[in-house]
Amino acid sequence: MALDTKQTLDTHQFKVVGTRPLRPDGVDKVTGRARFGADMSAPGMLVGLVLRSPHAHARIKSIDTSAAEAMDGVHAVLTRADFPDIELDDFTADILDNCMAGEKALYDGHAVAAVAASSGHIAKKALKAIKVEYEALDHVTDVDEAIKPGAPVLHAAGGNESVPEGSSPNIMARYEFGHGDIDAGLGQADRVIERTYKTEATHQGYIEPHACLATMGPDGQADLWCCTQGHYMVRNTCAEILGMDQGQLRVTASEIGGGFGGKTTVFLEPVALMLSRKSSRPVKMVMTRSEVLRATGPTASSSVDVRIGMTKDGRITAGFAELRYQGGAYAGSPVEFGSMSAFAPYDLDHVKTVGWDIVTNRPKQAAYRAPGAPMAAFAVESAIDELAKGFGLDPLEVRLKNAAREGTLASYGPTYPAIGLEATLRTAKDHPHWTAPLGPNQGRGVACGFWFNFGGDTCVSLNITPDGTVTVSEGNPDIGGSRASMSMMAAEELGIPYEKVRTIVADTGSLGQNEVTDGSRVTFAVGLATIEAARAAKREMCKRAAMVWGIDEEAVEWKDGAAHPAGPNAGEDPPMSLAEIAAIASNTGGPIAGHHEANPEGAGVSFATHMVDTEVDPDTGAVKILRYTVFQDAGKAVHPDYVEGQFQGGAVQGIGWALNEEYIYGEDGILQNAGFLDYRIPVASDLPMIDTVILEIPNPGHPYGVRGVGETSIVPPLAAIANAVSEAAGVRMVDLPMSPPKVLAAIQSK
Repeated sequence: MALDTKQTLDTHQFKVVGTRPLRPDGVDKVTGRARFGADMSAPGMLVGLVLRSPHAHARIKSIDTSAAEAMDGVHAVLTRADFPDIELDDFTADILDNCMAGEKALYDGHAVAAVAASSGHIAKKALKAIKVEYEALDHVTDVDEAIKPGAPVLHAAGGNESVPEGSSPNIMARYEFGHGDIDAGLGQADRVIERTYKTEATHQGYIEPHACLATMGPDGQADLWCCTQGHYMVRNTCAEILGMDQGQLRVTASEIGGGFGGKTTVFLEPVALMLSRKSSRPVKMVMTRSEVLRATGPTASSSVDVRIGMTKDGRITAGFAELRYQGGAYAGSPVEFGSMSAFAPYDLDHVKTVGWDIVTNRPKQAAYRAPGAPMAAFAVESAIDELAKGFGLDPLEVRLKNAAREGTLASYGPTYPAIGLEATLRTAKDHPHWTAPLGPNQGRGVACGFWFNFGGDTCVSLNITPDGTVTVSEGNPDIGGSRASMSMMAAEELGIPYEKVRTIVADTGSLGQNEVTDGSRVTFAVGLATIEAARAAKREMCKRAAMVWGIDEEAVEWKDGAAHPAGPNAGEDPPMSLAEIAAIASNTGGPIAGHHEANPEGAGVSFATHMVDTEVDPDTGAVKILRYTVFQDAGKAVHPDYVEGQFQGGAVQGIGWALNEEYIYGEDGILQNAGFLDYRIPVASDLPMIDTVILEIPNPGHPYGVRGVGETSIVPPLAAIANAVSEAAGVRMVDLPMSPPKVLAAIQSK
């Protein structure tokens, strides 16, 4: 068959990809037809609620559930003792302990018991009837305080084998990356700067709280409906915790009202399943906003030491960073990614990063859009900016002089293929924003950002219906427009209109294993699998046409949505369209489909440059964002509307992180701002229009040149805004968030 499965299309060849069709979920979401996590119900359904620790750190001496169990309408009460006593790996054991505390409550809001009752009112009464005897322990919530001698110890076992002997038992792991000789590189510099930068923990701020509905029958077969970024992950994790076979549990992902990485683990799901097992009834659980902030996974807070040397002409001679991230009460902060990404935008002969994973009495952190990278970029990009301005150099020119390019040995190990960092910098320098005039108390900042992107287990099924329409089944919840992107790539490959393709998110019983929707993997990996599934279907349709025409398969080619005779001996039969081939499929061999399973490599790294103008009120310290422009390489923008939305969303979340958002703990270790009235995320009135410039440097690892775009956009804002505020205020800002009191204090200390 004359079909080149290795073909990578040039941009000008695309007919569907790169256009802006209507999003497939739009009507459902604006009319209320879409069903989110809390929208599912079942006959005889019970309400599940969780009892949470009022202490930041406490030993659980006893739990008396008898009064709750005796209440009318209470069908199940659950503690850690009810979970199967089975051996789990350390990672899964921590997930279980986070879902239901064992020997100790490790943070304010840690789950210690749960109930399932016939109504929410009864469930609340039952929670109050549970008597827990605590032994309050000393606590620590600051990442630097946690590793000082005498700090409260969360886990007696301490860290893994990477941690040097004699280290604080609150250090869980150590990471190191780099090459060259730091001391030698610093010796070549005309100036060396050393600074410490700190960021606070922030929440993803998704609109929809966590919710699920669990049903487990007496035969051990279970169904789970939940709001998640990865229902296969939910299935696998819950099955392991409950001692089930994975095939006994079917998980269906609801529509998702935001995730941003915060829904890549489980909180309620194992609890709901256990309550259903105990009660033999369906159990529905929905978190309150306070529970979301107290007991789900925000990102880590950080403390980063940076030492960078630069010559007077702007060449970076060496870069060193030591990163300390707290991952909450359990190992697994994103400090490894932070250490890998800190200097990733630059071509350096001498570079080294050391990362420390540290536990504190806070909720177990979860991913937040490019986890670990924004904090690292804030530190490195702030120091580079300070050095550049100290020499009177253009900050963009300095970054261009040191920019990583194709062939650069990355700070974390690999050699870069074709990348788009230099293009983003040159485009930013030529953009009118860079030369626009500034007024009094105003400043302009720039910063670069990086993210790796991933592949991961992926499975796609593409089915041709008898009337010639197409259904694509994929296994990743749509959190950023993936259903539109898959439909567009399938339509592009098949040569049919976008409207003829529908993409659905299948349950765990319908497809093979799929990785979580995270790491900006879906458009790349699932898109690649969709293209290959479409190519498999095209091969089959060419085979069917060859059968009808009585010619060899190799004498048929697929173009413009139809099979065509190709070659001197192929005959002159008219083309057979996809719809025509589908209509007679029953007579030519049966249903036509294409499938593809893969764990693809070649995701392609992603770079962005952000530019922002700010104005600082010298009397109050209040910061106003005046103008914001994002320059980012998308590889190939499959649906530009979604790509622009990802750029803008990351910038806005970065603005919140830089200026307002933070977890505030009292001296008692209790979260003080567990609600959106006190946890201050940006609203529309806080923001200008976020302008976007999409660059397209094709990723050689994808047949259409696609790169992930969702992570990188949150990496530069922290540093870009800090650089702008520092210029406007006339003082270098090194602590986030830059709230009015902090900015005012910095101004007054000049």
